[in-house]
Amino acid sequence: MNEHSVRNVETETLRVAYVEYGPVDGWPVILTHGFPYDVRAFDEVAPILAKAGARVIVPYSRGFGPTRFVSDDIMRSGQQAARGRDIIQLADALDLESPILAGFDWGGNASCVAAALWPERIGGLVSYAGYDIINVSEQRHPATPALERVCWYQHLFQTERGRECLAQHRRDLCRLLWEEWSPGWQFDQATFDRTATSFDNPDFVNVVIHCYRHVFGLEIGEPALQALEDRLTQQPAIAVPTVTLDGARDPLKPGGTADHARRFIGPHEHRVIDTGHNLPQQEPQAFADAVMKVREWLCWRR
Repeated sequence: MNEHSVRNVETETLRVAYVEYGPVDGWPVILTHGFPYDVRAFDEVAPILAKAGARVIVPYSRGFGPTRFVSDDIMRSGQQAARGRDIIQLADALDLESPILAGFDWGGNASCVAAALWPERIGGLVSYAGYDIINVSEQRHPATPALERVCWYQHLFQTERGRECLAQHRRDLCRLLWEEWSPGWQFDQATFDRTATSFDNPDFVNVVIHCYRHVFGLEIGEPALQALEDRLTQQPAIAVPTVTLDGARDPLKPGGTADHARRFIGPHEHRVIDTGHNLPQQEPQAFADAVMKVREWLCWRR
């Protein structure tokens, strides 16, 4: 169980809340969660890495838990360029040199974005669901009907009815997603409740809704980030050492992401784990092992 006290650091846009494990002078790792999860997804991963000598930073993403925007004037954006930049600004604020980024869901997306756009700041990457940079222009076209059905929540969020549903029924909706995305995972109510408090963040609904509307190309993003979004549309290759992960029972990624290998032009390994979408919480040792593999590559290069 994660009983670490919550710390805060201020960046250009956020007062980021995070928990920290391991020695202050350890090799740096940033573990980033997705929607609808929070830092508790790494309760068992982080201690494994800390025991191996890592300084592990686990931030609450924008719109989750105690993380807050520094001003009412800042757009409550959920777009990928904003979330990728958040990781870089967090690393800068904490003086982390060449951290390994590891994430899943939104966290995998944001970590891939950070590694692709700012490779000089990143040591290596662990990404659940392969090359997870979204090509917004492609999202205007449909996936297979079976996958569109799995993504029902994304379609719901395009409407004001969906915003109201998330605002009024956020816990029921998010628990349903946990159950659907990780079939067979027998988590108890207490486990879900420890994370669900993060959905009470006053910006949660706005950030989530903007994320999925921007992905569909139906809402504009921050004008200052448009140049970064344009670069992401080009699907830039990722050069830092990377381990990619798939959950064999994840309905969001039918068939897996092994075919993403060509997007990684540095050392790369792909692993498939017999689990659902929330891999770090379901199989923490496998997630930690992937981080340790990237660490091993980095040590060889020195």
